[in-house]
Amino acid sequence: MSHSISPAAEKILDKKFKVLDKGFVRLVDYLGNDSRIVAAARVSYGKGTKTFREDKGLINYLLRNDHTSPFEQVVFTFHVKLPIFVARQWVRHRTARLNEISGRYSVMKSEFYLPSTTDIAFQSKNNKQGRAHTAVPAALQKKVLAILEKYQKELYGAYEDLLENNIARELARINLPLSLYTELYWQIDLHNLFHFLALRLDPHAQMEIRAYAEVMNTIGRKVCPIAFDAFDEHILHGVRFSKSEMAAVRNLLKGKPSGLEGKAEERLQKKLSV
Repeated sequence: MSHSISPAAEKILDKKFKVLDKGFVRLVDYLGNDSRIVAAARVSYGKGTKTFREDKGLINYLLRNDHTSPFEQVVFTFHVKLPIFVARQWVRHRTARLNEISGRYSVMKSEFYLPSTTDIAFQSKNNKQGRAHTAVPAALQKKVLAILEKYQKELYGAYEDLLENNIARELARINLPLSLYTELYWQIDLHNLFHFLALRLDPHAQMEIRAYAEVMNTIGRKVCPIAFDAFDEHILHGVRFSKSEMAAVRNLLKGKPSGLEGKAEERLQKKLSV
């Protein structure tokens, strides 16, 4: 098969898509597209797949039935600029290859993330790792930003002082805060990118990493529009039921009580309301 080209993706190669206040995502390169997924599947599954008249039907069939290996034939390389605390969440996805700028070799730039006032929130009482939806008073918003900015400048000033005294860069950097921006190259196949996006586009994901996922979701569609439509249908906006939940759904369809109680019932109702 010849080299796969997606005209829409070619138009955005190396273009920076802004994220947060100073970050970006850039598609550096890609390998394969929807046609590569189809070709790989037909090699693996043989003549049986030829009953699908359109690539769309085959790609949806593959994703719906968890035939994931053809999606691994498509590979993306992204250049990402992001705050360190977002990068530390990002690298939890160990199914990718990455290379990050090194503070041992390079002098880190004075670039720090400051949230917008609308993104400043109280700690949620129901979610230990999330934000509450209660509005923060404007005066407190300004105070939070002032505190963040003050110590960012102080810590970077101390970093510069150490460098000016010829202290090794690998030591001078150690007090720099998590709000400092870093950069990395991140390469991942489509199957694992879908897994990343499914987790990081979820409303419960931290807002900052969700912002990056939203941009990558948009970029990915330029390369594989059919596959991303299937991702929307079967993964991002799809719902899976456990054995007990399926039994409960059957009961509800018959006009009977679900048979579930407490949190199990709550989880089912939440899935049914999607």
